[in-house]
Amino acid sequence: MRAAAPQSGPRDRPSPRSPGRRGPFPRPHRARGGALAVLIAAAFAAVAAGCGASKPTGAGRPSSQAGLSAAHPVTRASAGAPSGQPGHAPIPILMYHVIAPPPAGAPFPGLYVTPGEFAEQMQALKDAGWHAVTLDQVAGYWQRGAPLPGGRPIVLTFDNGYRSQYTQALPVLRRLGWVGDENIQLSGLPPSQGGLSPEQVRGLIAGGWELDTQGYSHADLVRLGAGELHYQVADTRKMLQQRYGVPVNWFCYPSGHYDASVIAAVKAAGFVGSTTVVPGWAAPHEDRYRLHRLRVLGGTSPQALLSLIAASRSAPPAPSEYSGA
Repeated sequence: MRAAAPQSGPRDRPSPRSPGRRGPFPRPHRARGGALAVLIAAAFAAVAAGCGASKPTGAGRPSSQAGLSAAHPVTRASAGAPSGQPGHAPIPILMYHVIAPPPAGAPFPGLYVTPGEFAEQMQALKDAGWHAVTLDQVAGYWQRGAPLPGGRPIVLTFDNGYRSQYTQALPVLRRLGWVGDENIQLSGLPPSQGGLSPEQVRGLIAGGWELDTQGYSHADLVRLGAGELHYQVADTRKMLQQRYGVPVNWFCYPSGHYDASVIAAVKAAGFVGSTTVVPGWAAPHEDRYRLHRLRVLGGTSPQALLSLIAASRSAPPAPSEYSGA
């Protein structure tokens, strides 16, 4: 079933690559020296190799080690009983939006991953030894050494609350025995425009997905006064908790924008942590309110996705604030 595309296009818009022009990649923060530039260039090159038309360029499934870097081996998270010692392995968090072909004239077609591409990407991850977990599970591993299921842990986040995340992504993950992380917004995406209905949200939760949020209306939080910021962050969390009976422990910055005031509001609302759009793997030794994520674009082949993950493992901490520049 093809998911209905939203009329206004994906809301989690990438930052412009150059003045006056928007592109599908967020501009990484400036780093001292050239190390980060080399890293990001390698990651983007990997994605570019798989981008183009809306079909994946890799025809077959990659081998179990394809795309893994020998220089940066991936540590499997602990299995069995909690060790009582905090886990230390960094974990990649992938970022998806609409699981559907981009409609004609879509302002950000890169944020649309076709159902076929998504299914091939998930199978490639499984074949390479990855296993999808939730952010709450990651927190338990990092804080208490709680075991994580399966092989190499990876988190699959889905932003905004598009209906295709229920109609297309959920069945694929269910077949693999995997779960996702829904970063929902409460307004702006009604079912008629491709948004999740309350029944579909409950269906995701029943399927083992974690429910988190981007706030009430995907507002640019760094531009809000204290009252509106509290509504977008704290009040929205309470509404979701009351409506769906789940913790809603993690916040996702709309369009990745945050500053000290936004982080303070997220902490005051009781969120365990927050995710950004800054490329890299999330690491336990870094600020959990500035966790890295990797954006997955339409046209990314399975091999290119594995290469992107491997190339992005080492990254400096996310900046203290981010506004897309």
